[in-house]
Amino acid sequence: MWDLVQNQLDKQSMSVYRLSKLTGIPNPTIFSYKNNGVEPTFSNMVKIADALGVSLDEFRSDETNG
Repeated sequence: MWDLVQNQLDKQSMSVYRLSKLTGIPNPTIFSYKNNGVEPTFSNMVKIADALGVSLDEFRSDETNG
């Protein structure tokens, strides 16, 4: 899932630090999503999508869409 988030960060030239500030999610938590494969909670995914200005559907991979 992080690859999809990273794609949006790259498109918007946004750093993980900036994402942390916009969402209120602590930096170490975001880095655990990025580096350790930890899946974000639904509420944190909503915060991330809102901060990036995208729909939650942007973070659905083809694998989860069937």
